[in-house]
Amino acid sequence: MSMPRILVTCPPMLGLFAEFADDFAAHGLEGVPAKTSQVLSEDELIALLPGFDGWIIGDDPASRRVVTAAKQAGLKAAVKWGVGVDNVDFAAFRDLGLPVENTPGVFGSEVADVALTYTLGLARETYRIDREIREKNAWPKPSGISMTGRTVALVGFGDIGRQTAKRILACGSKVVVYDPFYKAADGLDVETAQWPDRLGESDFLIFTCPLTPETRGMFNADLLGKLRPGVRVVNVARGPVIQETALLEGLKSGIVHSAALDVFEVEPLPADSPFRAFDQCIFGSHNGSNSADAVRRVSRIAIGKMAGFLGTN
Repeated sequence: MSMPRILVTCPPMLGLFAEFADDFAAHGLEGVPAKTSQVLSEDELIALLPGFDGWIIGDDPASRRVVTAAKQAGLKAAVKWGVGVDNVDFAAFRDLGLPVENTPGVFGSEVADVALTYTLGLARETYRIDREIREKNAWPKPSGISMTGRTVALVGFGDIGRQTAKRILACGSKVVVYDPFYKAADGLDVETAQWPDRLGESDFLIFTCPLTPETRGMFNADLLGKLRPGVRVVNVARGPVIQETALLEGLKSGIVHSAALDVFEVEPLPADSPFRAFDQCIFGSHNGSNSADAVRRVSRIAIGKMAGFLGTN
């Protein structure tokens, strides 16, 4: 009898895919890598999923349309690799009787490391210095700002937010947390506020929240007048948390000094994106969780969950 076949469409897992052959085999599964570097479209997924018993999902659109077609083609279970679930229609899985889970609470430290890196990069303009030395044969010496004594507005206080706060506090900054579900964390001396109160005090605005109807577009044009001029913005959450037209307006006016964006409304970042005109900004590739250590750990969790769903343990 052939082993259940599992389609993997998660780019970080695909990057180390050969390492997981023994893990799949040990659970009585056959893992099959998709050819993708970011996401597949609904039509591509519908064409690809027939013949697979399970699906380890990346940031692909696991919509009702896709899930319905996959169920009709024989899909029995799915696992969302990682923490974010805004691309997965869990109600569709439930209605169709297909088990699905994500892997919560697994990337706090990794994404927080990137959030801190971006924050320090904006503060001291280290990325711009590197680019000008490489590309312009220049020797720039911009006067950045110190982190000690600065105020950081932190949106979201889940695992990633708490780990980010720990790192920012170590820099000597004050952290003001915005989270309607805030729970105090031992050893983290933070303040709290209701969005968007007190934003005018903040030198940095860092987004680590999930994408929900409440957080979608929470950075918008109406917010610009509430910000401290020269604020630096970091987004390691999800692209649509920020309305990019508003952020671009803030950058053009100088209300926003600079931004570090690991995520965008459209990914990959289009070649004609107006953000590319702002040399002081830092851009990522939705890669905040992608350390080899974390990928190995979470991929093995995902494989184990899949085996549990399919009864091959």
